[in-house]
Amino acid sequence: MSVDRTQVLRAAAALLSRKSTATMDEVARAAGIGRATLHRHFAGRDALVRALEAMGIQEFEAALDAANLDEGPADEAVRRLVVQSEPNAQLLAFLVTENQLFEGDQVNEGWARLDARVSDLFRRGQEEGAFRIDLSPAWLTEALYGLISSCAWSVMDGRVAAKDFSFMITELLLGGARRSVEK
Repeated sequence: MSVDRTQVLRAAAALLSRKSTATMDEVARAAGIGRATLHRHFAGRDALVRALEAMGIQEFEAALDAANLDEGPADEAVRRLVVQSEPNAQLLAFLVTENQLFEGDQVNEGWARLDARVSDLFRRGQEEGAFRIDLSPAWLTEALYGLISSCAWSVMDGRVAAKDFSFMITELLLGGARRSVEK
């Protein structure tokens, strides 16, 4: 029987998003495979997390592409990005809290690429006059990641209805980021 690596990664992501301290035994059970099989694919937790990181970066990049960030007003592009990010929000929530991914000289260049694209969107919104200029694009990018992560956890815990995911994130983020019109 062959093991579908992507299926194993998705099962690991679902488990680790809910329980970041899960053991490799728990990951194997969640994936429906034995521990030895899991270790044949991923030598240890670090290798598993790095594989999840690669998958997460790829999926978030696909969300950025699908959101057509260069089309229309920047605030509408942010709304589209949040909608496109929802299917992988749990994985993003897990990854952004994995300190090992952001320490030392082994940081995946994909994070910088993602950050640059999102920051460019916020910068464009500032240039269009839609977003406040006293909040840096880098900070708005981090705030977006934080809100996506927080809402993903709230949905997982049943504190927020899944149907409210996009609305809650965009209303809070854009409500604070919008440049107010002087009267």
